[in-house]
Amino acid sequence: MEKSFQIENLAVEIYKEPKDMGAAAADYVTGKLQAAISEKGAANLILATGASQFSFLEALQKKKIDWKKITVFHLDEYKGLSETHPASFRKYLKERILNSVVPKKIYFLNGDVEDLESELRSYEEALKFHPIDIACIGIGENGHIAFNDPAVADFKDPKLVKLVELDEACRNQQLGEGWFPSFDDVPKEALTLTITAILSCKAISCVVPDERKAQAVYNTLYGEISTTCPASILRTHKETVLFLDKASASKVK
Repeated sequence: MEKSFQIENLAVEIYKEPKDMGAAAADYVTGKLQAAISEKGAANLILATGASQFSFLEALQKKKIDWKKITVFHLDEYKGLSETHPASFRKYLKERILNSVVPKKIYFLNGDVEDLESELRSYEEALKFHPIDIACIGIGENGHIAFNDPAVADFKDPKLVKLVELDEACRNQQLGEGWFPSFDDVPKEALTLTITAILSCKAISCVVPDERKAQAVYNTLYGEISTTCPASILRTHKETVLFLDKASASKVK
């Protein structure tokens, strides 16, 4: 670790390379999962997707964790995208970790169904039945957490899951990461866990590498706590660690 500090409730750890950052986050998450299993015989976990999570997920699946005692949820999924699409988050999670570790139960958020209202209701009920021990999230270039872009983010959202419209910055990020061939191919809507759902988790691991996230990191740490930068709300959560690499931390004071 190159540096660690705290801003309000938010602990921040900076590492030289993404690999080191991902390994540290995996250590933290493993500890939380093992503590939950030790305390109550089971653990509930939320996983994120995207390029930012590569090093973390690679490290996590190498840990000695009793996955047969873990129930897994994920943060979001595009509306209308089949699981076979290269950008599907269900596909991503299966290929990058879940097929290897085989958890006790996986609740996949499916945006490719006719009755989206029913899908949202059933996912919310599952979340209520499985209080989350640790959520693994990232921060978008526009400061979003999950798909809570500034225009749709609500710090007091009455819902745990909802359908949202994605803003241009968010859709450009998905294009820039190579998930879609053109901007027009990026879906305009997605299903997402709300900020209320994320903040209700006992602990949060937020993994944010890459220089393109540096401004969002700066706004998260030093800006006003507001939906202009939804991730700024993490400063109010009592058990959150923000894991950065040298590039994403380049604007840190």
